[in-house]
Order: sequence, then C-alpha cells, then structure tokens
Amino acid sequence: MTDALAQIANLPGVPDAVADARSAVDRLLGHRILRRRSAEVSTESALRGARASAVLEGASVTLEDLRTTENPTDPVVQGALRVSAELGTLAETWRQAPRQVLARLHVLAAADAVDSADLGRPRSDDHPVKDVLGLGEPPSAAEVAARLDALSGLLTQPTKAPALVVAAIVHGELLTLRTFGWGDGIIARGAQRLTLVARGLDPKSLVAPEVGHAELAGDYAEALRAYASGTPEGVAQWVGHCSAAVAAAARDSQAICEAFMRG
Repeated sequence: MTDALAQIANLPGVPDAVADARSAVDRLLGHRILRRRSAEVSTESALRGARASAVLEGASVTLEDLRTTENPTDPVVQGALRVSAELGTLAETWRQAPRQVLARLHVLAAADAVDSADLGRPRSDDHPVKDVLGLGEPPSAAEVAARLDALSGLLTQPTKAPALVVAAIVHGELLTLRTFGWGDGIIARGAQRLTLVARGLDPKSLVAPEVGHAELAGDYAEALRAYASGTPEGVAQWVGHCSAAVAAAARDSQAICEAFMRG
C-alpha cells in the first residue's frame, strides 16, 4: 500500500522544516520546570491557543479578557475555549475514530452559533460557509464527503510520516474543505494540535500551534491556498508553514516555562 503521507514528508524543503520544528519542541520538553508544573504550562498553553484560534476566526479578544471574563458572549470565543478545553480527552478516540471526533469538535465549536440539528454534520451544498480567510468557493458536499473518507483512512493506517506532517495535512484538508461551514478554522486548528498529542510529538499538550499560526498570520491564508492548489510545491509550502507555526508555538511555551521559573 502506498504511504501517501510519507511521500509528502519527503517533498523538497519539508524534512528540514520538520526537523527545525521538532528541535524546538524537544528543547521545550527538556525544560526542568516541566518535571513538576507541566499541567500548569498545558493549561496556560490551552488558554493562549483558544485565544489565538478565536482571533484567527475573526474574533477580537485578548488574553486578559479571557482571564477576567467568566462567560464571554462571542460564540467564536466560546467555541474556541470549549474545543481547547476538551482536546486532552479526545486523543485516544482520534487514533481510532477520527470522524467521530470531528463531529464532537463541531458540536463544541458551534454550539452557540448553528441550529442543533446541524451540529456534528458535514454541510450540504446549500449550507452557508463562513469564509474567514477569503479562500473562495468551497468544495461541493460530495467532495467533502469523499475527502473526509480519504482523510479518515489515512489517519487510521500506519505511516512513516512524522506527526508534524500528518498534523499539517489534517489541518489543511479540514480548512480547505470547510467541512461544516461554521467554526471550521477552530476545528482544523484543534485537530492539528490533537494530532500532535495523539502521535506522541507533544503528549502533554504543551504546544499551541494556534499561537504560531496567529504569529504568522500574514502567511496563513497564502500557505493554505498553496495547499489547496494540490501541487507538490504548494503542499510543501503548507507543511513548511505549519512546521514554522509549531516551532513558534514551542518558543511561546518555553517563555511560559521561563515566566513560571521567575515566579
């Protein structure tokens, strides 16, 4: 059987980008404060990730807002917080039943924004699509269904591809498809992070790729459009962008560790 993800991992530029991101994560995981305070770092990372994902989805919110407002009213912010809070409980199911987890992520992301009958269900052709990144006309519902099946198959088959590559493809596919029509960015970024946790790169969920994507927001949509082109160069550009986002997020979490060290 062809290992399509491993082929992507060998595209020009991808191995170096992945290695750089892996090095940044490894440096973080070696921080001495994680021996006793990893749960606190993970909690702070989750909050920062939720805030970054909400901003990328069009919300206007600061970390201070999230720390001081018990029940934010913006449904985008609420959805991002719920997704971020529940990711840690979904890793095992993600390995075995990714479609089930995607449905759950949509319920979490969109509970305050769409009709309850639509929660957890991929959109139909007449369903409105919130196009935050300006990606243009979304794929048809039939194409969404076919590509979700293909993605699920890839995720449940063995691969030699690094977790960073798998996570990038998950993110790229879900956001290109705009699977549900609302909250797709929150879901795609959450699924990327979940993949890094489930595949062992970041088992304690200390790194928030969402933070890296927000830091590199000027390149985010362009890299995604490159991925959507389907060319090897475009896919490589997207994986490179995702790797750079993970490296930036690892450095952010390193800063969290240093702040905890200073008290």
